[in-house]
Amino acid sequence: MEGISLKYFDLSEFDSPDEPGSGQEMRAKFLRMLDAAREAAGVPFKITSGYRTHEHNERVGGVPNSAHTHGCAADIACNINNRFQILTALLSVGFDRIGIANTFIHVDNDKTKNPCKIWTYGN
Repeated sequence: MEGISLKYFDLSEFDSPDEPGSGQEMRAKFLRMLDAAREAAGVPFKITSGYRTHEHNERVGGVPNSAHTHGCAADIACNINNRFQILTALLSVGFDRIGIANTFIHVDNDKTKNPCKIWTYGN
């Protein structure tokens, strides 16, 4: 993806582990929203999963038709000390699909999926 300027992220942070350079597959609108959320949060966002090839998505147990494979999702590492700031910031910039786990927050803006959803992952 050419021409997108991000303040807090490098596209390589979103690469699928099995395909270097695949962070280029991320959607510009998603990345701009995530960059704005990072600004609002005031805490670093460590991306643990961004774009996923279909093969990698299957390997990690991702759901079929995952937003990760469409370039409009990311998992952000979190802990008890920064979870609130990250969640508040994601909501403040307009994200409305958020999954919360003990060690990460999933966020996406996949328009093919139901909006206004917040879910938790089993422990």
